[in-house]
Amino acid sequence: MADVSIEKLATDIGTSVDRLITQFNSAGIQKSAGANVTEEEKRQLLDFLSKQHGGFGSGAPSRMTLQRKTTSTLSVGKSKAVTVEVRKKRTYVKRTDLEEQVLAEEEAKRLAAEQEAKLKAEQEAAEQAKKEAEEKAQKAAEAKAKADAERIARAEKSKKEAEARQAEESALSPAEKAEQDKARADAEKIRKAQEEEAQRKLEEDAKRAAEEAKKLAEENSRRWKEEEERRKKQETEEVHLHSNRYAQEAEDADDIKSERNSKRRKKSKKNAGSDLKHAFNKPAQPVERSVRIGESITVSELAGKMAVKATEVIKTLMKMGEMVTINHVLDQETAVLVVEEMGHKYELVNDNALEDELLADNEQHAEETRAPVVTIMGHVDHGKTSLLDYIRRAKVADGEAGGITQHIGAYSVETDKGRIAFLDTPGHAAFTAMRARGATATDIVVLVVAADDGVMPQTKEAIQHAKAAGVPLIVAVNKMDKDSVDVDRVKQELSQLEVISEEWGGENQFLYVSAKTGMGIDDLLDAIIVQAEMLDLKAAPFGPAKGIVIESRLDKGRGPVASVLVQHGQLKAGDILLCGIEYGRVKAMRDENGKQVNVAGPSTPVEVLGLSGVPLAGEEALVVQDERKAREVASKRNMKQRELKLAKQQKSKLENMFANMEAGKFSELNVVLKADVQGSVEAIAESLMRLSTDEVKVNIVGSGVGGITETDASLANASGAIVIGFNVRADATARRIIEAEEIDLRYYSIIYNLIDEVKFAMTGMLAPEFKQQIIGLAEVRDVFKSPKLGAIAGCMVIEGSVKRSNPIRVLRDNVVIYEGELESLRRFKDDVQDVRNGMECGIGVKNYNDVRAGDQIEVFEIVEVKREL
Repeated sequence: MADVSIEKLATDIGTSVDRLITQFNSAGIQKSAGANVTEEEKRQLLDFLSKQHGGFGSGAPSRMTLQRKTTSTLSVGKSKAVTVEVRKKRTYVKRTDLEEQVLAEEEAKRLAAEQEAKLKAEQEAAEQAKKEAEEKAQKAAEAKAKADAERIARAEKSKKEAEARQAEESALSPAEKAEQDKARADAEKIRKAQEEEAQRKLEEDAKRAAEEAKKLAEENSRRWKEEEERRKKQETEEVHLHSNRYAQEAEDADDIKSERNSKRRKKSKKNAGSDLKHAFNKPAQPVERSVRIGESITVSELAGKMAVKATEVIKTLMKMGEMVTINHVLDQETAVLVVEEMGHKYELVNDNALEDELLADNEQHAEETRAPVVTIMGHVDHGKTSLLDYIRRAKVADGEAGGITQHIGAYSVETDKGRIAFLDTPGHAAFTAMRARGATATDIVVLVVAADDGVMPQTKEAIQHAKAAGVPLIVAVNKMDKDSVDVDRVKQELSQLEVISEEWGGENQFLYVSAKTGMGIDDLLDAIIVQAEMLDLKAAPFGPAKGIVIESRLDKGRGPVASVLVQHGQLKAGDILLCGIEYGRVKAMRDENGKQVNVAGPSTPVEVLGLSGVPLAGEEALVVQDERKAREVASKRNMKQRELKLAKQQKSKLENMFANMEAGKFSELNVVLKADVQGSVEAIAESLMRLSTDEVKVNIVGSGVGGITETDASLANASGAIVIGFNVRADATARRIIEAEEIDLRYYSIIYNLIDEVKFAMTGMLAPEFKQQIIGLAEVRDVFKSPKLGAIAGCMVIEGSVKRSNPIRVLRDNVVIYEGELESLRRFKDDVQDVRNGMECGIGVKNYNDVRAGDQIEVFEIVEVKREL
């Protein structure tokens, strides 16, 4: 086609001359008005414009899209129809020459690698087969050589034997010689037959080895052919998949888009419920579960963890002798037995894991020597507070009602000998409460005894508490300034309570002091310091604080107030303090004088404000870093306390002593004894102590004159003891503790009734004895053989009676030869349960058939012998 001008081309395509010139210039073709345009320039401009609008220019398109539209009508009701239009689009993408070249190179490399691997594997298989064939051939050659050597050895042996025979034959007669020749010929035949058999076996072995090598080679060849066919098939599928991948992906994308845009078809009613059917199959055997068990768990919770009904757990417990309900709380040991009985596994869980985590968060610091914590104990008005007052140089006793201490005073005193923390206790209630919780708040006990008054009831109680806590005891004989002092009397009375002075060869230090004049105070402080040095008391002076609650109360103006004795670390204002089931941030701290304290170190008592409630005396106080964890631990402890109270057994009841003894919970019977007069106390205590044996022991943990007080109830709770009152009664406070803790309380007015009941309880704690008692003897007169029952002994009962359910012994010449039980007992043809003296019977002995005439069958029973103290 001829060239055309710019004006003519602009007119033909319907555009202006200026725009056409601009498009030519953009395409790299310089044109001006009036110039001509060739066919090649037209094509270049067309390619440029096509590419600008997303086309492919004059070349073949690398991407082609085919669209298809279908219309259908769906009936959605009796008179309703919906027209659905479905548009599908399929896109084909052509690879470039470079992509095709890269794919071809990758395919060639993969084929070369597979071919090389195949050749290598075939070579290894051929070498392996060749090696096996050589080994078999070598073995066959060795066997043949061995056979040849044996044959040569036999030939030489035969030659020697022949020479020997010739020498012998020369001396034999013709008849003997003929007989010998015949025997030799027979032996030669046997030898040849054996050689032929051995040769045949060797040939068979060689042939079998060759066949096995041939089979192995054929098997390897077949396997490699199958592998080659499988590989070729896989390559074909991969190539086909690779070539259609782009087209398929584009088609899938278009199909998904069109399906989303179109309305969803209604599901077929024929398969409407198929997608709703579950695929669960009943297990062929019981499922073994791993059950996590804490310190306590209810029956319903245990059943839920094992995925069984609670009634099944209750049945299992009834078989074990336990009558429970669905809400019954089981201890860890019982729950483990139930889980094992029902065929599951158990995993013991530490309920204190969160508490352990809190303790682990606290950093460990180096320990240094700390001040001792000293508890002042003694009888009322013996000068405990006055002695402490002189040491403190203050007037504490004047501020108390009537000069008697009404609450626990905790004081930190700076002396010339060093700092000492003192605890002044009324009635020793907190001391007992701390020991009941396993806490040790004190290091040394100072027992104050008035020199003019001697040992009094509360003095004895103080000694009992000190010994039960296992802390060293220092005796301070007070009021030495008076005229009516009798030191020897004090020593004598204390020695009867096993508190013996060092002067008399004992272990307790006796100091003679006067709280009024200050006599011997320095010696007392020296004794305390020396005792503390012997104990080597240490604590970490830095880090999170750890201590114990000495006393707690609810103040109307300040809220819960707790007296805390810091034992380790530093307690600071703002710390998060966890005390048993209570927690909170320390808002303020005050010392015993009411002064503000910012930091409290080891052996320092302080009053703490800011707890969520009033903690119990003796609870551990711990500083933690996370308030949320402290709240969780406090809540968990509260829940655990309720569960333990629900599951608590009345282990201190006299009626339960025998069951507790069987469970190994008690090796002795602890008693707290109170009577109206001292003579009764001594008489009852001596009588109870005489009841002790090697198996059961009576341990009087506390005794005294007067009514049963709160201190006695706390001591009984801490020691797991029963409380016995002889002509005395418990006060209201003691009764509340006894009812809350379910302590066994018994009142007596006749000493013989008291001794008899305790003796009866201890008798039940003794292990039972058993003995064998012979109840019958039968003599075997004859023995009959039965095809079903074995040997049946025809017997005559000569003593007592023979009972079928009792164990027996078989005696022969008055010697026991068998011990077992009866299998059958008959009179004539009837089965009977017993046969009396003078009657005949047939006896079948279980698992024993060697019964003979003249034997005796002895029938016995095991009888329990009741033991008495």
